[in-house]
Amino acid sequence: MQFIIEVLEESTLLLLFVVLAVGAPLGKIKIAGVNLGIAAILFTGLAFGSLSPDIKLSAVIYEIGLVLFIYCIGISSGEQFFRNLRQKGWMENILVLSMIALAFVFILILHAVTDLQTSYLAGLFSGSLTNTPALATAIEFMKNSMPAGVSELVLAEPVVAYSVAYPMGVIGMIIAIIAFQKIFKTSFTATTPSADSEQITNATVRITHDNVIGKTIGEFKANHSTNVLFGRVRQQETTVLAQDYIRLEKDNLITVVGKPAEVKHTTTLLGELSDVQLTMDHQQLEMRRIFVSNPAIIGHRLKDLNLTHTMGILITRLRRGDQDVLPNANTTLQFGDRVRILTRKEHLADASKFFGDSYAAQSEIDILTLGLGIAAGFFLGMVPIPLPGGLTLKLGMAGGPLIVALILGAMNRVGKLVFVMPYSANNTVRQLGLVLFLAGIGTRSGYAFKEVLLNSPNGLALFIYGMGITILIGFIFLFLGFRFLNIPLPRLAGMLAGLQTQPAVLAFVNEQSHSDQPDIGYTSVFPIAMLAKILFVQVLLILLS
Repeated sequence: MQFIIEVLEESTLLLLFVVLAVGAPLGKIKIAGVNLGIAAILFTGLAFGSLSPDIKLSAVIYEIGLVLFIYCIGISSGEQFFRNLRQKGWMENILVLSMIALAFVFILILHAVTDLQTSYLAGLFSGSLTNTPALATAIEFMKNSMPAGVSELVLAEPVVAYSVAYPMGVIGMIIAIIAFQKIFKTSFTATTPSADSEQITNATVRITHDNVIGKTIGEFKANHSTNVLFGRVRQQETTVLAQDYIRLEKDNLITVVGKPAEVKHTTTLLGELSDVQLTMDHQQLEMRRIFVSNPAIIGHRLKDLNLTHTMGILITRLRRGDQDVLPNANTTLQFGDRVRILTRKEHLADASKFFGDSYAAQSEIDILTLGLGIAAGFFLGMVPIPLPGGLTLKLGMAGGPLIVALILGAMNRVGKLVFVMPYSANNTVRQLGLVLFLAGIGTRSGYAFKEVLLNSPNGLALFIYGMGITILIGFIFLFLGFRFLNIPLPRLAGMLAGLQTQPAVLAFVNEQSHSDQPDIGYTSVFPIAMLAKILFVQVLLILLS
């Protein structure tokens, strides 16, 4: 055993890959129907790190991992983040703020009923909510406010509390999520629309209603708010694209594309279902799936491209990741999208050239824009923001890159520079960043966690208090969001990970939900959660000093 410890102490790279190789299969083991997934790498790192104070990965490894993970999440979620913020995002952020305030109240209660020093309580607050910037702020505040000659050991007290509370901040939230599902008999799949209910379908409709006959397709759209697309129109023996100027006549056939309920509703407005499958008619119009890989069109809205009029191309479906999306005029094209187009046969070659249609490009990364985006994020994270009392706030290596990534993700491009990444490339870089972060933070926390828990006079108390705060906050948050705000569980659990500012919890949630909703929930509340923790820990020290 000693030989293995010495080898792991000497080789950082060996330690990294051993932790990954051991943690990955452990994450697939199901206990009571639940598996940790990639989050198991964190706990594997804790186990290895507990063996020796020198078994730990360089801080650079987990910092690079954190930045890559955060940046990729922000880039892919930026557009959705700002859309949600304009709708109901404020309500979600109020819920998060109220939970951080509740954790603050729990700490005040502990101060009243225990003999724990304020420095320990500040570390406990930061650790139970797994926020390193809050810990750094607490230490800076204590340095500035301590009288001269006070022992440096006092500054180690918040670090001690943080060390034992941080791992529990991860485990506790996972326990809260599992317990919530068991108690309320729900699951991620139960609150996520099934593939069948969300699938896009099509139908061929015969025009028979008098109030539609003689109207153009554009006039029909203006008079009826139906979320469908029209593909082909057959008039006598000619089949053409369903453009707005086409006038509908009796017994014309038209294809309607959309979700089943919308297609059914639109059919009743137009006429009746036809036995003819117009989508099988390839004599004049052809359908083709094409990859979007041309940088010149990335980030542009379909209404700006105006493909139907300029190129005779109609996009009837768009596949992003594993999901088919019904495009509309405001849909923006992104790297890696697969569009289903409808056009005349002679236009197929031009369409392929226009969209790019390169499979290889789906895994390519633009190093220039990746480097520029992350560098801008680091710069923003280093900018000091003045606070009352002579203190300064910095967004740090997590907050800065995330905010920049959200903005760039919403913009898609700046001039000729395309900042969004292909879906597959984004997932790969994100996964790499996450495992580096989990392995790094696990190995670096393992020994301190063991020593504080077993040897510190306050170790067991800090462990129990930290675990209790984390589980209570997590459970109350899930209960309020699910029962009173009707937030779907995948998104809500992602918000919980954002409240914790904790990628490991997000990794666990993603493993269970298999959708993009946790990522959206995570990014929607992460910035405000991080800033709130930094402010609350300072208020805590001011009140209790």
